[in-house]
Amino acid sequence: MLLPHTLEFETDPFAVVREADRVLAGEGHMLVMGFRPFSLWGFRSRAISRGYPPGLRRMLGARRVADWLELLGYDVGITRNYLFTPPWGGTAPRPGEPSALLRRGWIKPWPPGAYLLKARKRVYTLTPIRPRVRERAQPIGGLVKPTTPRQSS
Repeated sequence: MLLPHTLEFETDPFAVVREADRVLAGEGHMLVMGFRPFSLWGFRSRAISRGYPPGLRRMLGARRVADWLELLGYDVGITRNYLFTPPWGGTAPRPGEPSALLRRGWIKPWPPGAYLLKARKRVYTLTPIRPRVRERAQPIGGLVKPTTPRQSS
């Protein structure tokens, strides 16, 4: 299940996560992509009244989404950051800056603006245990267990 920046545009993001959990098969994987609230992208979104990107309602942090997924029984595996460019355009290399290292991605001039969270749905299979058949108690020394006498009418 892939949720690419879906939770930020919804009025009830936890309901979207619950619905995704409902339709996801056991041991399935969920990938959630979202903007980081305390990044340059988050600050720009708060600075513009209509939000940036347009229609953005709220930004949810990776920890909050991970808590929701753990609440629903997921193993949160990896969280990766991406979008190392500022929201106002590309980065031009400054004089004396190692531009080849920047192009290869070894040097990140800006903090990450978004995250990718990977979680796996835990499903515990229940193996029914058959009850052991109780053996009947054997009479001790060949004696029969006494019973109450019947009254005949």
